[in-house]
Amino acid sequence: MFSRRTALLPAFALLACVAGGQTPESPKGVVAPGAKLTLISDGFKFTEGPAVDRAGNVYFTDQPNNRIMKWSVDGKVTVYKENAGRSNGMYFDRKGNLYACADEKNELWRISPSGKVTVLVKDYQGKLLNGPNDLWIRPDGGIYFTDPFYKRDYWKRGAKEQDGEHVYFLSANRKKLIRVTEDLLQPNGLIGTPDGKTLYVADIRGRKTYSYTINKDGKLTDKKLFADMGSDGMTIDNEGNVYVVGKGVTVYNSHGEKIDYIPVSKPWTANITFGGKDRSMLFITASDSVYSIQTRVHGVN
Repeated sequence: MFSRRTALLPAFALLACVAGGQTPESPKGVVAPGAKLTLISDGFKFTEGPAVDRAGNVYFTDQPNNRIMKWSVDGKVTVYKENAGRSNGMYFDRKGNLYACADEKNELWRISPSGKVTVLVKDYQGKLLNGPNDLWIRPDGGIYFTDPFYKRDYWKRGAKEQDGEHVYFLSANRKKLIRVTEDLLQPNGLIGTPDGKTLYVADIRGRKTYSYTINKDGKLTDKKLFADMGSDGMTIDNEGNVYVVGKGVTVYNSHGEKIDYIPVSKPWTANITFGGKDRSMLFITASDSVYSIQTRVHGVN
């Protein structure tokens, strides 16, 4: 319905809006007016896994060089951790622990604020995982992570041991690991809503993104097609818009309607998160570089 203010507009004004492709109910884009993509840093081998801490600092991986980097809110980029387990996707919990998909030995790590590493997951039912790739922590502390298979030249292991490529859930007490999807070709990026009710999972090989209802026991139900596009990493904003990446950044609203596109002039856009003091800067890892762009929205994770 039109608002009271819209209803008072002259008829010709409403016609002009429609003719220009903008109706009073048209979805807005997410980029702030006049904002441009800005290079933060480059010269890396391949950037991945951006994660934001409580202060708004953004950590990302230079995966082939086996290190985690840190962009601080004062604009400086420094090395946070060497010998980082070939970390890929990362995520912070509320206590300041950094969780990482440590691809070197196909593990899931917790890195404490002091830098101590704890291996949380090293296998499933006694068999090596394919290679944890991306993760999201729900409000109660339970962890969802994807486990696609990308053969690495640094692996010292045999063939794939799992019977497919799936999504897993690790309980908040870290005692129970269950498989929660078995019908995806290659799950990669994932992100959940801040209320902990919905999980979005991208099947990158299947070129689809699905939404699921999250159950208390960790299981996923009510699978629905969300977008005809897969993704590497993903994020979500305070309006419920979902960001998927690959060739630049594509933004969908919560109904699965495309509302924005941010081109990135790199061969591959791998991952994305919100950072900065107010979480309104969108951080994008793309090939050998990291970019940011100011938005009119803000992150919620």
